[in-house]
Amino acid sequence: MRYMYTYDLMETARNTNEWLGATARAMASYPAFALSMNPVLPLMAAWGEVTERTFGRMVAKPDWGIRSIVGPDGTDHLVDVKTVVEKPFGNLVQFFVRRRAPMARKILLVAPMSGHYATLLRSTVASLLPDADVYVTDWHNARDIPVSAGKFDVEDYTLYLVEFMRALGSDVNVIAICQPAPLTLAAAAYLAAEDPDAQPRSLTLIGGPIDPDAAATEVTDFGRRVTMGQLEQTAIQRVGFKYKGAGRLVYPGLLQLQSFMSMNAERHSKAFAEQIMRVARGEASDHDAHNRFYDEYLAVMDMTAEFYLSTVERIFKNREIARNEFRVNGKKVDIGAISQIAVKTVEGANDDISAPGQCVAALKLLTGLPDDKKASHLEPGAGHYGIFAGKSWRLNIRPLVLNFIDANAAAPKPKKAKISLASSQ
Repeated sequence: MRYMYTYDLMETARNTNEWLGATARAMASYPAFALSMNPVLPLMAAWGEVTERTFGRMVAKPDWGIRSIVGPDGTDHLVDVKTVVEKPFGNLVQFFVRRRAPMARKILLVAPMSGHYATLLRSTVASLLPDADVYVTDWHNARDIPVSAGKFDVEDYTLYLVEFMRALGSDVNVIAICQPAPLTLAAAAYLAAEDPDAQPRSLTLIGGPIDPDAAATEVTDFGRRVTMGQLEQTAIQRVGFKYKGAGRLVYPGLLQLQSFMSMNAERHSKAFAEQIMRVARGEASDHDAHNRFYDEYLAVMDMTAEFYLSTVERIFKNREIARNEFRVNGKKVDIGAISQIAVKTVEGANDDISAPGQCVAALKLLTGLPDDKKASHLEPGAGHYGIFAGKSWRLNIRPLVLNFIDANAAAPKPKKAKISLASSQ
C-alpha cells in the first residue's frame, strides 16, 4: 500500500462524497421543487447537507475558537494564539491574554499526536486559561510537511519536548494527555540528567500508556497481534500530489478515521441518521451538539510513518519506557534521574484506551523521587475523554491538578555540595 495512488484514491473518494452531498443539497433546495410537497426532497437536502459537512471536515484543521475570557476584574480579555517556538513538525504556541499580567501558574499542555489536531484539547485550554498562562504543543499535519524536512520519530518528538520546556523555563508545569505521556516523562528525565536548571516544576500524566502491559485494552491487544511488517504494509502510504508533503510516508488521517469509526460503527451510524432527521425538521443548527462533536472528531491529520511505527514498536511492543530502556540518539534516558520534579498520574476507572494501571506505572519508575513528590488519582466512572475534557475534568480533576501545581510551586532547593574530610583539612 506504500504508493501515492492509494492515498489519492482515498482523497478522491472523500472529495466525491463531499461533492455528492453538495449537489444533493443544492438540487433538493430549488424553490420550484417546494411546490410538489414531496417529503423526499427535504430528506434529500438534509442528507446532502450532513454529507457535505461530514466529508468536508475531514481535511480542515479546526480553529481554536477561544476568542476571549473573563478576567479577575470582571471584564473581557481578548485571547491571541502566538507562536513561541516554530519547528517543521510542530510549534509551541501560547494563548496570550491581552491586558493581563503574567500569572503565577505557567502550564504546558502536551497534546497527543494520534490522529487528531491539538484543538482536541480546546475545552481543556479554555478551562485552564482563567487561572494560568497556557502553552500548547501544536503538531503539524504530516501531509503538509515537505520531504526535505526529514524524518520525525519518537526520539525527535522527545527532543521537541525538551526544546519546548527549555524555552519556557524551570517554572513551567507540564500536563501530558494520553499518547505523549511516556515521551513527556522521558523528556523530563532527559532534562533532569542533562540540564537540571531547565527541568519543569511539576509533571502531570493523564491517561497515558506508560506501561501498556499493566492492563489490557483493545489497543494493547492490537499491538501484540499485528507484526511490524503487517502494520507497515497495511497502514503506511505516500502522500499524494495534492499536498506539500507529496511522497512522504505517512499513516493517513483518513485511514485512522476509518479505524476510529469502525470501533463504534453502530453508535456513529445512529448519530448521523438522527442528525439528518433533525436537519430535515429544521431542528439542527451550525453549532449544535452533533456538529460541535463531529467537526472535531472528523478532523484528522496524517502522522509520519516513522513516528507511528516507532510508537507501536518501542512504546507498546518493546515497552522501552516501562522497562526504563528508552534511548535518544543512542544514549539511555534514565527515568530514575528525576529527583525534583513533582509527578502526578490521573486515570479514569472506565478508560478503555489507557486502562487504569497503565499510567500510574510511572511512579514505580521514579526511583530517585521522594514519595512526597508523587501522587496519583483514579477518577470513578470516568472514560478516556472525560478525564481531560469532560465532566470529570471540569468538576474534579482540574481542581486536583491545579492544587497539585500550587503545592509544588516553590522552586526546589539547590543540593548542598558534599565536602570531603580531606578537603576540609
